Amino acid sequence: MTALTVVTRRFALREAFVISRGARTHVETVEVTLTANGQTGRGECVPYKRYGETAEGVMAAIEGQATALAGGLDREGLQAVLPAGAARNALDLAFWDLEAKCAGLRVWDLPAYAALGGTVPGPVASAYTLSIGTPEAMREAATKHAHRPILKVKLAGEDLDIERMQAVRAGAPEARLVVDANEGWSAEGYGAAADAMAAVGVEFIEQPIHADHDAALTDLPRPVPLVADEACHDRATLNDLAGKYDVVNIKLDKAGGLTEALALKVAARAQGFGIMIGCMMSSSLGVAPAVLLGDGAALVDLDPPMLLGEDRDPPLGMEGASVLPPDRELWG
Repeated sequence: MTALTVVTRRFALREAFVISRGARTHVETVEVTLTANGQTGRGECVPYKRYGETAEGVMAAIEGQATALAGGLDREGLQAVLPAGAARNALDLAFWDLEAKCAGLRVWDLPAYAALGGTVPGPVASAYTLSIGTPEAMREAATKHAHRPILKVKLAGEDLDIERMQAVRAGAPEARLVVDANEGWSAEGYGAAADAMAAVGVEFIEQPIHADHDAALTDLPRPVPLVADEACHDRATLNDLAGKYDVVNIKLDKAGGLTEALALKVAARAQGFGIMIGCMMSSSLGVAPAVLLGDGAALVDLDPPMLLGEDRDPPLGMEGASVLPPDRELWG
C-alpha cells in the first residue's frame, strides 16, 4: 500500500524572469510524497499554462490516483493511467525516489534505470539564462555573466531581438550563445532573424515559431540548428519533428517523468536528433532528476538553482558552471 500526499510550494526568484509570454517573480510547484514500507519518495512538477495546466488541475489529477496507489499502482502502471504532463511527472519522480530508498540504492544503480538506457550521472555544464530586457539592460546582464561558458538568451519576437543579440554578444564576446524565442517569431520574420543570429555566433535557436505552425520550418533555411521545445513532449511527438528541427529539448514535465524521458532520449537519438536537456522554472527537487539525462547531450539548460532566491535544503550542488548529481537527501 502506497500513501499519497500532495502540496503546493512557492519559491522566490532572485530577480524577475521575463520571457515572451510574460514575467514572474516566484516559482509555483506541486510536490508529491509517496510513502510505503517505511520509506518516503518525493517528486516535483510545475504546471504550465501553455499546455493548459493549472496547479488545481494537476493536484486533482494526482489526488485522483490515491485509491489506485493504495491498491498497488506502481510506476510502470502509472504510464498508462495518466498522460504525459506535469501530474504524471511528479508521481513518476516520487516513484523513482521511493524505489531507490526501498532498495537502499541510488536511482542510477537500479536495474530498471539501466534497462531504460540510463547512465551514471556526473557534473553537467549548464547554460545560464538571460531574460528579456532592453538591449542596454541585456548587454549589462551579459557582461555580468560573461564568465559563464554558455548563455541562453530569451527573445520576444520583435524587431528589437536582433539589436538585443548584438548587445549580448558585445557584452559576452567569448560565451557560447543559445537563443529561445518561446514561439515568439513569425514564419515571415524567421529568415532575417535566423541570419542575424548566425552572424553573432548563436549555436542553437530554440522553438522560433509556434508549434502549431511549425510546418513552415520544413521549407525554410536553417543557418543555425533548430531545437524543438514546445513541439516536443514525448515519443509520440517525435515523428512530426523530422525535417523541421535538428535537436529536441527533453523536459521531465513535458515527457511526464523520468521513465518516459529516458525512453524519449533513446528514441530521439535513434531518429537522428541531437539532445538538449531542459527544465521548467522549478526548485532543485524538480531539476535534480534531469541531471541524470545530461550525459551526451549537445546542450544542458538546468539553471533554476542559479536563479532562485530560495530553494530546497539541501539544494543541487554546483561546481563552477556545472550542476552536480543530487545528494540522497534531495532526491534519488
